[in-house]
Amino acid sequence: MRATKMIEGHLEIEVPAGVPAWDVDPYDTAILSDPTEYFKELRSKGPFAYLPRYSMLACGRFEETKEVFSDWHRFVSSRGVGIHDFSLEEPWRPPSIVLEVDPPYHTKTRTVIERALSPRAVGKLRVSFREAADKLIDELLEKESFDAVSELAEAFSTTVFPDAVGLGETDRRRLVDYGELVFSALGPDNELRRNSMAKGLEAGSWIMEQCQRDRLKPEGFGAAIYAAADEGEITEEEAGMLVRSLLSAGIDTTVTALGSAIWCLARNPEQFQRLKADPQLARWAFEETLRYISPVHSFCRTADVDTEVSGIKIVKGTKILCVLGAANLDENHWPEADKFDIERKPSDHLALGVGIHACVGQNVARAEGEAMLTAVANKVGSIELSDEALWRPNNSIRTLDRLPVRFCAA
Repeated sequence: MRATKMIEGHLEIEVPAGVPAWDVDPYDTAILSDPTEYFKELRSKGPFAYLPRYSMLACGRFEETKEVFSDWHRFVSSRGVGIHDFSLEEPWRPPSIVLEVDPPYHTKTRTVIERALSPRAVGKLRVSFREAADKLIDELLEKESFDAVSELAEAFSTTVFPDAVGLGETDRRRLVDYGELVFSALGPDNELRRNSMAKGLEAGSWIMEQCQRDRLKPEGFGAAIYAAADEGEITEEEAGMLVRSLLSAGIDTTVTALGSAIWCLARNPEQFQRLKADPQLARWAFEETLRYISPVHSFCRTADVDTEVSGIKIVKGTKILCVLGAANLDENHWPEADKFDIERKPSDHLALGVGIHACVGQNVARAEGEAMLTAVANKVGSIELSDEALWRPNNSIRTLDRLPVRFCAA
């Protein structure tokens, strides 16, 4: 008999045979602030652990996480990439028509957005990204110390990315607050989610206004998406939702990756000196940051059929927490996974997704990361932590709240 009781918006399940029950709350603020031991213990549990508090499975080893995360035939996104099952409960906002849909609908919308964010389109932005990064680093070198989250990561991403989208108006706080809301809303109804909803909903209304065609500049990713509506590939409403998807997922993830990169380089000065000796390693320094501190620490999938993974039987309707942060630190996949090494070249990490749901804006994120880390390598002699870093707990992303640093000139 299948269970019908609901827990946090999805069906309760029985503990699958061979899966240990683990009484841990992955959304506890202490774990979200420092998940290192949680990641290790999750991997030690085997292919999956059962979390009785939420009646769902969690995976944190590389192989199982990659399989569940990438196989959209068995493990769907259309039932929500958070803890709630959209087939059973109406989501708090219209679902993303890229992230939270599956083929064939996903194929149509992703084709449009991939064309708008093509390597050629992003390539045209590399010079402006480099110029913006150089200018910002010059300004920060004049300061005795600064917060690398607000004054570097947020300042850069909330300037160059909205400009690339074609926003006529930008507002750093609203962009960051809305991104925080979108990711925290993927978790349970806890204090983090409620606080994010309280400050992010107003920002959401502002975001939707900026996504309208008449608010966008005639050049940029947004205009390219609306051009697809003119050709009849999508509707005008769908075009606005695709632009919204860019702004909801393209700000906070890059902000956290850039902040984490500065944190990693400050804590590993020998790695920073390697980067300075060869600034072309900027790309791989960014990739290693994504592996070492996954911006999205967890996303869910929902089993849409009865199936099996690594000998574990999984029933239809099971919510599975894919802990990307743990999988990207799996020592069975990467030797010395707990070390930050910019020469590792971890091209198969899971931080930007895999398969058809891989991050559609990854070309832009990589261009931003490479531009900023190249500027830092060329202009900064050393990076010093001027005070303790503070992590900001979020139900789905791992991000710094504050990173006081000092840049010394080269």
